[in-house]
Amino acid sequence: MDLTDKQWEIVKREIPKHKVRKDHKGRPWQNDRAVLNGILWILRTGAPWKDLPERYPSRATCHRRFQEWSRDGTFKKIWRQLIHLLDDQGRLDWSEAFIDGSFASAKKGGLALVLPRGEKAQNGWPSLMVVDFLSQSRFIRPRPTKRSLQKPPSSPSPSRKGQKNLLATKPTQASH
Repeated sequence: MDLTDKQWEIVKREIPKHKVRKDHKGRPWQNDRAVLNGILWILRTGAPWKDLPERYPSRATCHRRFQEWSRDGTFKKIWRQLIHLLDDQGRLDWSEAFIDGSFASAKKGGLALVLPRGEKAQNGWPSLMVVDFLSQSRFIRPRPTKRSLQKPPSSPSPSRKGQKNLLATKPTQASH
């Protein structure tokens, strides 16, 4: 389901003018409406970019334009315009809206903070924040390390001044 003429008339104002090279080299720009329809098809179906139908411009063009429009805020403006238009037409049911439809599959046996053999951990602060959050949770405790499983070395308690060290003296037998 591609954009209608009315929808396109509203959102095309949000799309910035194309930058033309001074030497006039390079490929000609693809039609913005076709590119936007390709992007919306991907977002609506959840399909990978490689499955973009041939009726749209190439997946590389659509993906590159989506990235560019996302970075500069163009896509957010387009999205808002479409949301307002659909809401005005009564085509949105806000009682069935989702904030986030992503999910994470769980493996049998519950949460494991250890990665499978050979898998690399994500670098950076987001992964550290997750581990820190999980370790502070009252429901999930991090797995113990080898060091925490070892008993601390025992040392004799220091004797107090003026008192006998009971461990150092041998018990005496009372004789009658």
